Amino acid sequence: MNLGYFMMPNHPEHRRYADAHAHNLDTLEFIDGIGYSEAWVGEHYTCKREPLSCPDILIAQAFVKTKQIRLGAGAFLLPYHLPAELAHRIMWLDHISGGRFMVGIGAGGLPTDCDLFGVDGAAGENRDMMVEAFDLMVKFWTSDGPFKHEGHYYKGGRPVGMPEMGLAYHMEPFTKPYPDIAIAGLSESSPTLRFAGLRGFLPMSLAWSPDYLVSHWKAFQEGAEASGKPADRSRWRIGVEMYVAETDAEARKLCINGSMGESWKNYMLPLLARLGAIGACKHDQSVPDSDVTVEYLADNVWAVGSPRTVAEKLARLRDKVGDFGTLLHVGYDHLEEMTSYRESLTALKTEVLPKLNMEAKAA
Repeated sequence: MNLGYFMMPNHPEHRRYADAHAHNLDTLEFIDGIGYSEAWVGEHYTCKREPLSCPDILIAQAFVKTKQIRLGAGAFLLPYHLPAELAHRIMWLDHISGGRFMVGIGAGGLPTDCDLFGVDGAAGENRDMMVEAFDLMVKFWTSDGPFKHEGHYYKGGRPVGMPEMGLAYHMEPFTKPYPDIAIAGLSESSPTLRFAGLRGFLPMSLAWSPDYLVSHWKAFQEGAEASGKPADRSRWRIGVEMYVAETDAEARKLCINGSMGESWKNYMLPLLARLGAIGACKHDQSVPDSDVTVEYLADNVWAVGSPRTVAEKLARLRDKVGDFGTLLHVGYDHLEEMTSYRESLTALKTEVLPKLNMEAKAA
């Protein structure tokens, strides 16, 4: 199992944008230095807690400061981009990173983002736009001549070009046929993960309920089988909230009273309740929604505790949902708790992950 990082990025509302950006960049450099294999950076437009409308700018800067880690947009929300423009930006990032760039795609889940761009998310327009946009991007990446596209949402294509300027279709991906594509699922039996299986994407689960995670793999597997593609568990990414300290009591206190607990209390739980998605973070679906608090999550859902306790909790999760290839630590702003948070990040890599992998080999 590999260890990666998922950066929403999540910040307290008082954080200045420039300070948040610098903190995110420093965090990516730090986890590269301690050996995390990959990191994903989210994209949102109308969310003060996740204020990043341009993950590729942060990622481009991070490529200069990092050496090994693979970085991906998690995800580009395709209905809010022109496919031709985004396809070329992705190719450029693929080249300047030497193939370390990954591409998450999404349809966009925030109603306010849809409203900002005039997209009818309630009617599913954003999902249809995502599919058409992605197919057009693939055509830019995999074809080598002029073409025209006259779709329902997008028009354009690759022109013939002018002799004085050279060929108009000079750019192609560094990674063949194009960088790895990922898509994330949250809801039970996620239709986006079935779509991932159909298309051969990397499946990414951003849910906390083991029952939901089991349904995620089943949905992905169904999609893969329907298209004759392999369903490889080593490609599955699962996001988990984790906090490691010397003792269980200390870790619980730090996560509940720190930025992670504050964010869940004042942002994540109210948002999931509004979206009718509290079930995504229950260890048992019989638990009433009203019982799902930060304390409940720390005790029953998150991997919080000493290195041994966290390894045991993650092993139980793996036993429940089956093998997966990459554990994604869901990260939070930690400018006010740098020492304890970075010690937790380090312990996950140097103490927890080796225990997990050793147990897997022994089994």
